[in-house]
Amino acid sequence: MTAQGELVEDHTQQEQASPEVQKRIQDSFDRQGLMGHLGARISHIGPGCVRIVLPSRPEVTQQDGYFHAGATSSIADTAGGYAAFTLFPEDTAVLTVEYKVNLLSPAVGEYIEAVGTVLKPGRTLTVCRLEVFGVKDDQRKLVATGQQTLICVS
Repeated sequence: MTAQGELVEDHTQQEQASPEVQKRIQDSFDRQGLMGHLGARISHIGPGCVRIVLPSRPEVTQQDGYFHAGATSSIADTAGGYAAFTLFPEDTAVLTVEYKVNLLSPAVGEYIEAVGTVLKPGRTLTVCRLEVFGVKDDQRKLVATGQQTLICVS
């Protein structure tokens, strides 16, 4: 981390999930009404890690022009859910049991990017780290962080 609380990442080391897992995740994501309504899209699907991008537009902001906390937490929840789902068996589904998000600073930028990362996979429950970055002029700033528990449903 830098002094400003920005996470330093190496984007060249992003492992991709298998084509079958990528298709399963993308097909499920495409059926989500809320993500489509918000204009969110998946930017990366890896084993235990999913990234979702939400472009800035008036429909996803609050009264002062920042990304709305509801939009921010929605894409964080979804990124974590799909990160867990990448590790679940093919004939299962994923549901959020609980999540908590801390909003660290106003979410501003050309877009925000949520990163869901599996911390502890399990047969029934999986725990994920949630991070959301505001991105402006290729500068990333951590604007929200959280943790989530998901359940694998047959």
